[in-house]
Amino acid sequence: MQLGFGDNAWPGKAGQAALDKVQARLAPAAQKLRGHWQTVTAGEPFPLPARAMWLLYPLALFYYEVMFKLSCAGRFTAGNMATILLFSASYGALCTLLAVLPHSERAQRVLAPVLLAVLALPYLIEHFVFQEFRVFYDLNTVLGGAGDAVGGFAADIFHLLFSPPGLLRIFLFLLPAAAVALFWRRLPALRLDADGKLHFITAAVCAYAAALVLIAASPLPRRLYRREYNFQTAIQQFGLLSALRLDAADMLFGGELVFEPEILQGTAAPAPDTADTAATAETAETAPAQPAATPAPTYRPNALDIDFAALSAGADGTLADLDAYVAAQTPTMQNEYTGLFAGKNLIFISAEALCREVIDPERTPTLYRMATKGIRFTDYYQPASAGTTGGECANLLGVLPMLGGKSVKQAANYALPLTMGHQLDRQGYYGMAFHNNDYTYYSRDVTHNALGYSQGFMGYGNGMEEYVTKQWPQSDLEMIEGTLPLYLDHQPFNIYYMSVSGHSPYDLKGNAMARKHWDAVQDLPCSDKVRCYLAANIELDEALEYLINALEQAGIADDTVICVAPDHFPYGLDVDSALGQLENLEELYGMPVDDYLVRDHSCLLLWSGCLEDAGPITVDAPTFSPDILPTLSNLFGVPYDSRLLPGRDVFSGAEALVFNVSHDWKTELGTYIAATGVFTPADPDADIPDGYVDRIRTVVRNKLNYCRGVLNNDYFAHVLQGTELAP
Repeated sequence: MQLGFGDNAWPGKAGQAALDKVQARLAPAAQKLRGHWQTVTAGEPFPLPARAMWLLYPLALFYYEVMFKLSCAGRFTAGNMATILLFSASYGALCTLLAVLPHSERAQRVLAPVLLAVLALPYLIEHFVFQEFRVFYDLNTVLGGAGDAVGGFAADIFHLLFSPPGLLRIFLFLLPAAAVALFWRRLPALRLDADGKLHFITAAVCAYAAALVLIAASPLPRRLYRREYNFQTAIQQFGLLSALRLDAADMLFGGELVFEPEILQGTAAPAPDTADTAATAETAETAPAQPAATPAPTYRPNALDIDFAALSAGADGTLADLDAYVAAQTPTMQNEYTGLFAGKNLIFISAEALCREVIDPERTPTLYRMATKGIRFTDYYQPASAGTTGGECANLLGVLPMLGGKSVKQAANYALPLTMGHQLDRQGYYGMAFHNNDYTYYSRDVTHNALGYSQGFMGYGNGMEEYVTKQWPQSDLEMIEGTLPLYLDHQPFNIYYMSVSGHSPYDLKGNAMARKHWDAVQDLPCSDKVRCYLAANIELDEALEYLINALEQAGIADDTVICVAPDHFPYGLDVDSALGQLENLEELYGMPVDDYLVRDHSCLLLWSGCLEDAGPITVDAPTFSPDILPTLSNLFGVPYDSRLLPGRDVFSGAEALVFNVSHDWKTELGTYIAATGVFTPADPDADIPDGYVDRIRTVVRNKLNYCRGVLNNDYFAHVLQGTELAP
């Protein structure tokens, strides 16, 4: 073959000789391939030994795990890949036993591709969940909120499924099933007698045991497998199937809570010495009169009179364990900020996907005003693990969502006497809760009517449609404009808003708020996705501007507190990316995002008109969403028991501790990342006390177990019986 004319013809004599040489070398391989294809088309078996088919399911499962890690789980190490390989071999051996249950070859030919496709299904589901929400959905979340997520984001999920990358992932995950369906008739038949089945059972047990030995041999995997288990990290370390197995076991048999002994650093002031007090009083009676000195304030613990011994005597094991844990905690103290907001109105806003980088003096002047003229939180975190409903769980209930997407739904089955809704309702406040998206989403029509807001909950579909335009996302400004007259004249009022204007997708086609405010961001030196995200959040700023202006015109801005807390980081900025590969989020943050704590750094706004002319109040210690409830409880001066909440009143002097469901944590001394087992001191030159890291790890494990116990066991209804907060 030659292309061209005359002396310039290709390939020429030398080139033709080279091609002939290559063709001669490839001829035997080509002949083999032709022979195999003729074998297939002739319906004859492949020249494979029957034993090779025994590896079909172990290899298929390992293939799924590798593909899944490449797609979204990341973090390949020799240790976790060896563990995943052994678990795949164990599960695959059991699948082989299942595949040979039918005796007829025809039934086996039908079952094999079906079984492989079913095994691929959880990988596909979790892959697309991760692409949409940037977290993996544990079984509780799937059972508790996945239906709402699929319904609410059907268009986005459809786009993900049928985009070129989505179709490629579907093809790759279904490839083993398709190949077996196509070629099964040509493959050696699987035949196992009783001895063969026993060998497979033995192989499954041995591979499983070897994986456990590998896990036990290293302290970090050992902790992550048992004491510090969580679904997200388990996927990274042990593979998806093992994470699902551990999660199912945790759901079915995880009722027993283990609270480990910990060295508590108490913050309560010592009890006064009554002898010294009496001596001082006697001296005062006999001493000459002196000019009166300003007495030092006396602070008492934020604790209720609870007889834990009596409660435990009549409780089951789990409730008794919770009682013992809470009784051992040191209550935080009242302080100079106790009652600062007593009697004032409260407006609490859970802001969709808000983060610190949104706040700008020019682009979002009202957010900037609230951040700089209210109480300033310089190191705030919003742990994300269960989407918006998980953020609401931490913001409103003061506990992390240890039951995933059904945490709030589970808690709403019980009494929630410590929410600000209930606490202020007991003070005679007028309360309402609002959301400008579907009112049944995440069952908010049930859960948010249980949060204590006296006048109930309104969303789109049970009243909000009168005020907001049907578009995506809906307008926070329209929600504030429409609902403010419903409560403005009912003071004192206690209002909750769940916003939606900052929601993804962050593009001009799919985001009405980004289109509305595009002119304000179009010249920013960043990508279009980041521009659209910043534009969408301008709507929240305008809603807050309208709200504060209305409060000022009504003369009640000084008597109203506004708290704005995000629900989660802006997960919609990146698709098909894991930690370390979040390109748009890193662009927004201006730094690498290699762990969950960096990803979840955020902002908390706590503002009142009465603070604007006062001296600055700054909280520099690490703070996170479970700290909001005890801090507000103290600021509003309502009776509560600080021992019952895993967060802290940030003004109490209690040890600052931020943590998430992955067992990562941060204190003023440093940061610990559970997936790596590495503690990084905040000051490289600081002396870290002996045993400090182990102590805080224990404290975090106990607090996470406590969060689980509260959600699973109606604990507040149990522990508060007989108190003034009794539900």
